[in-house]
Amino acid sequence: MFAKGQTVIQYMEQLAPKYVAYPDDRIGLQLGTLQKEIRKVLVALDVNEEVVDEAIELGADLIIAHHAIIFRPLKQLQTDSPMGKLYEKLIKNDIAVYISHTNLDVTEGGMNDWMAEALGMENTLPIDDVHTEQLSKLVVFVPKSHHQEVLDAVLNAGAGWIGNYSHCSFNIEGFGTFVPREGTDPYIGKQGMMERVNEVRIETIVPQGIRNKVIQAMLKAHPYEEVAYDLYSMDLKGRSFGLGRVGKLKEPVTLAELVDIVKEKFEVPHVRVVGDPDRIIKKAAVIGGSGGKFMNGAIFKGADVLVTGDVDYHTAQDALAAGLAMIDPGHNAEKIMKTKVAEWMEKKLQENKYDTEVISSAVNTEPFRFM
Repeated sequence: MFAKGQTVIQYMEQLAPKYVAYPDDRIGLQLGTLQKEIRKVLVALDVNEEVVDEAIELGADLIIAHHAIIFRPLKQLQTDSPMGKLYEKLIKNDIAVYISHTNLDVTEGGMNDWMAEALGMENTLPIDDVHTEQLSKLVVFVPKSHHQEVLDAVLNAGAGWIGNYSHCSFNIEGFGTFVPREGTDPYIGKQGMMERVNEVRIETIVPQGIRNKVIQAMLKAHPYEEVAYDLYSMDLKGRSFGLGRVGKLKEPVTLAELVDIVKEKFEVPHVRVVGDPDRIIKKAAVIGGSGGKFMNGAIFKGADVLVTGDVDYHTAQDALAAGLAMIDPGHNAEKIMKTKVAEWMEKKLQENKYDTEVISSAVNTEPFRFM
């Protein structure tokens, strides 16, 4: 059985929820339809003509990419222009394109964590907070006979986390009353008669990202035809998601040694370096893509070096003056996401008994050549 496009993307948004993305970031389905079976998914950093040709050759129905193919609003779609030809080829071959960008960068277990892990960074924190998760209080009334079943369903769906404590809830016994009216099919009681039922009030905390999942789990486990429940917004905030990571290295290294690690782990032949090669690096910061503007955040959090792409001349001068080393492996270092997303998605699909195949793109989309 092959997964529907909507199912594949539902899983992708468990890894990288859309609500944690930067405002106005070009994410989500950008071309095609998800209302179809997906036999093969191709995971790519960029979508260019070589990647599209690769998708056609492999028989892929969906491309999940990091960088948007439609970044600016389209005023017209001319199929004799380079991008117009690309869109035409995708449409003619019924290949959908879905983008996961800053939401993949900031999410826990996403791009910036993968890059930090590759460099051997520990106890990492974001350089810059992007989104703080909203929390809700779920209150549901359950007949005592089904109390544990509904409670387990809600907590196993991810509700009930307070800090590093899971399965947190509060439960109070009481009596619920109701009159089943004409046309109802009550689990307890008879039409037209007042019922008084021994019930339990369950209270727990639900994070924004899994609200629908928790509610669906609750409704499925609950025996009543009409479930009495409430969701209250809370001033208490949940987890913070942020861009970049700062953390200590497992072992101190020289800047030159860290350069070698960056080149190996990010599979880049050359890097640009700011700072003394013999300097000892104990604490590092890393951010995928163009992260030069987060230089001050890295300095504020005590980093000895910032590893990021697309560093401009003046930012490099400012870093040198401030005593911050920099390693620039280029924007394409983000290609680490191809195998990581593919492995994560493949495992998720297999766990749910789908035959959909996930492939990491073999195309090198680095536009620069080093001579």
